[in-house]
Amino acid sequence: MDNKQAQKASLGGRLASSEAFLSVAASLICIVIGLALGVLVLAIINAQHAIGDGLLVILQSGSKSARNMGTVLANAAPLVMTGLSVGFAFKTGLFNIGAAGQYTLGAFGALYCAIVLQLPWYLCLLAAMIFGALWGAIPGIFKAYLNINEVITAIMFNWIGLYMVNDIMYGKGKSVMYDLTTTKTYSLRKIAPQSMIPSCGMSDLFGKLQSVTIAIFIAIFFAIIIYIVLNKTTFGYELRACGFNKNAAKYAGINDKRNIIVSMMIAGALAGVGAGLYYLSTVAEWNPQVSTALPAMGFNGISSALLACSNPIGTIFSSLFISYITVGGTKLSTQYYTKEIADVITALIIYLCAFSLLFKNKIRALLAGKKRAVTIGKGRE
Repeated sequence: MDNKQAQKASLGGRLASSEAFLSVAASLICIVIGLALGVLVLAIINAQHAIGDGLLVILQSGSKSARNMGTVLANAAPLVMTGLSVGFAFKTGLFNIGAAGQYTLGAFGALYCAIVLQLPWYLCLLAAMIFGALWGAIPGIFKAYLNINEVITAIMFNWIGLYMVNDIMYGKGKSVMYDLTTTKTYSLRKIAPQSMIPSCGMSDLFGKLQSVTIAIFIAIFFAIIIYIVLNKTTFGYELRACGFNKNAAKYAGINDKRNIIVSMMIAGALAGVGAGLYYLSTVAEWNPQVSTALPAMGFNGISSALLACSNPIGTIFSSLFISYITVGGTKLSTQYYTKEIADVITALIIYLCAFSLLFKNKIRALLAGKKRAVTIGKGRE
């Protein structure tokens, strides 16, 4: 057996035992297969334009201009946060399907402090975090002390939060937050410019798009912090231990009830910050009169977390990818396709993420098999 074969066997063994490599490889397989199926869907709708006016538009439009790329970044920042929210809960054994409600409460906290209290942006962002954390704590308390599944309570409080926030913001058209002329909350650019997240030159880099701020860097900072907390601290180990086996963690002296509540509070805080980053960057204004559907950003966080295998750092890249595909989808020619086709392709990729564990095991077995074959060959020599 020569040195090259030995090196390949050694490399294969290291890769087979690397969870980070296996997760990335499985996610890439999901993306490639999802895009292939997306092309098939495009071909079924309109075979002649499936590639040139379909897939290539989706893949190229996001980076075709500086403004498009700015839009990708502006939408990716809150998506990173909701992805972290869902992924953090996954890591601790909980399913935070309530990110949409926590996001809604975060939006209210940020906008109230901006429009009514005229506070600076960082205090508004802190308020969004607190409001999201408090709303996330409610399903955690029900789970910890009444053993009620967090999915049930989170879904219920999603809608409670939405209609409560809409009612307060609208105030029958007389609320101090509601602008009758635009049927939305008051524009921060007009009445609370001090509450806007600073651009620090980012907007100039992306075609003078004013909604491009340092929000993406704040989101990346949170992702790094969550990664450190989960993987490098005793507190994070206790949270993950409760997620792996609550009874074993309790037997080891870990306060499982406290950790369940704290996990949901942290998840809620992350979702709340996501809303703060979105609305304080003035990407959009909240419309309480017609916002009868839960914010899609909260549910898209589930997609981001699944594609990243709940890895906080991976969530940054999965969120950027989903945002990129979504922006590309808005550029599709309505002559051939509807803009929602990008959501279909994203959904296909996310559906395939359900098989990520299968892909990981297949890749691991393949690499381990090569290592074993080389080792046997070496023994025969």
